[in-house]
Amino acid sequence: MTALSADGHRLHVEVHGPDGAPAVVLAHGWTCSTAFWAAQVRDLSTDHRVVVYDQRGHGRTAPAARDGHSVRALADDLEAVLTAALAPGEKAVLAGHSMGGMTLMAAAGRPAFRAHAAAALLCSTGASRLTAESRVLPLRPGRPRTWLTGLVLGARLPLGPVTAASKALLKYATMGPGADPARVAECARIVHACPRAVRVAWSHVLAGLDVEAGVRGLDVPTAVLVGTADRLTPAVHARRLAAALPRCAGLDELPGVGHMTPIEAPEAVTARIRGLAAAHLGTPAPGPRDRDDHREEEAV
Repeated sequence: MTALSADGHRLHVEVHGPDGAPAVVLAHGWTCSTAFWAAQVRDLSTDHRVVVYDQRGHGRTAPAARDGHSVRALADDLEAVLTAALAPGEKAVLAGHSMGGMTLMAAAGRPAFRAHAAAALLCSTGASRLTAESRVLPLRPGRPRTWLTGLVLGARLPLGPVTAASKALLKYATMGPGADPARVAECARIVHACPRAVRVAWSHVLAGLDVEAGVRGLDVPTAVLVGTADRLTPAVHARRLAAALPRCAGLDELPGVGHMTPIEAPEAVTARIRGLAAAHLGTPAPGPRDRDDHREEEAV
């Protein structure tokens, strides 16, 4: 399926699971793709209709023009996906990881969000001060660390092939010390596949991001989840979100887990999404599926 955003940009969208099942929409983060949600799609699509899409320039969505990277574009794109993938008035649980969570916050006041969101999950994300709060660099907080963090995260150097050294670096920056090596390798394959120009363009958007107003506008039950070893969006962000949300549905802090929670702790993330769906969409009816519930639709 293809969703057409407000500026005409085409977004790659996938729908998995049985027709008529409770709907879940998943928005991935910076440098990731629909593949990032593989564990959640496998589990949830047995009894949910799961919608995933590639953000601009990620996965199978083409890069945007130079002026096509903005907070507004994130919100426009989510609106387009919700309109294309869900029936009029159909409610869904929306979950966003990192930049995907920021997307939910940016779109909170949009008509399509209000029409379709039954509940939300903000996973390993923040609303502002991303470079200032980042702990990727082991330096004391302050202007020098903020400036250097911006340089590192916005570096134009290519990531190159996945190697032992690059996996070790990625693990340090984005995952907990006890992360499973196979999951580290999975993250590395996804992140290294992101085009350099796309990575840099979105890093500039994130460096100045402020969607605090969107947090206050998230007037659906919203859960917050973070790993205690998250260096990119440390738990201070999650706690701030939980305190500011009008209808906070709980804050989960996963001990020893880093930033890439849907891959590093898939069971915990999936369980939280399932819980929100059960509470706000109705518990899925049990029973065997009588057809192939994994599909990808292409617009005609």
